Amino acid sequence: MILSGLEIKKQIGNGKISITPYNEKRLNPNSYNLCLHNELLVYTDDVLDMKKPLPAEKIAIPDDGLILRPGILYLGRTVEHTYTNSYVPMLEGRSSIGRLGLYVHVTAGFGDIGFSGYWTLEIQCVHPVRVYPFIEICQIYYHEISGDYVEYGGGKYQNNTGIQPSLMYKDFEVGR
Repeated sequence: MILSGLEIKKQIGNGKISITPYNEKRLNPNSYNLCLHNELLVYTDDVLDMKKPLPAEKIAIPDDGLILRPGILYLGRTVEHTYTNSYVPMLEGRSSIGRLGLYVHVTAGFGDIGFSGYWTLEIQCVHPVRVYPFIEICQIYYHEISGDYVEYGGGKYQNNTGIQPSLMYKDFEVGR
């Protein structure tokens, strides 16, 4: 079952969901809009080797916007830091963003109970599109879970402080 917007607000009030900063104007009937921060990361290698740390450069999104180009993977992050200890968080692009041919996540729209941090957005476009800092780019929604569970707590992306490039190379480390 998906939480309604009013239930999201109620769960924020009782501490089971945290969205910081929170703005009630971004609350929807069954989701909450999250905003794009003002910087992106772009990998600088032509070939991405999943066994190695990947170099990337930061790109600031100026107030007058930045044109994104097809064929490039841009990593961004949400302005909001989120946490939940009781629900499965899910992330989707807003329909207005999708209608511009802008994808906000390639595969990572599924969160874990206990994830605490900023959401890294895997942004691609099918047509050149100008984006602006702090736009409402995606929406988070929450599912109830059934059965016993172990809260996510020690993953490689937990408690992040910014845009997270792939840390897949850690999966190849000895002893894992």
